[in-house]
Amino acid sequence: MDLLLNTLHIASAVFIVGPMAILPMTAMRSMRAGEAGQVASLAKSVYLFSLLSVLVAFFGFGALGMADADEGFSFASTWVWLSIVLYAIALVINLFLVVPAMRSAAETLAQNPVVAAGTKVAGYSRVAMGSGIASLLLVFVVVLMVWKP
Repeated sequence: MDLLLNTLHIASAVFIVGPMAILPMTAMRSMRAGEAGQVASLAKSVYLFSLLSVLVAFFGFGALGMADADEGFSFASTWVWLSIVLYAIALVINLFLVVPAMRSAAETLAQNPVVAAGTKVAGYSRVAMGSGIASLLLVFVVVLMVWKP
């Protein structure tokens, strides 16, 4: 069971958290190109992947609960609680900063479809900043998961 939960945790991290971190960068390209429909679609995708990323945490909790007692892993381990906090911050940034900025940009582009290529749309900086910070936090989580200080 331990192997199954570890596999589910890692596979879901790759296939759910990966797109959660990368899709906002694709949206920024679409924002620069003035593609309102693409930005709106990517906002929905980022929102969905962000919500689904809770499964990664769920599988991680299961793997932690199934870990051998001699390994000494628990919720009190620094790397575990720090990973949870960093993930929670990244999730909040995505749900309450990045996705709303993407939705706002999609609405702006839909109302003004004649946007010169390369022009920054309102919300572009929030998407860039928020997704960059969230991605860095998720990289720190990966480092903690591998390093286990």
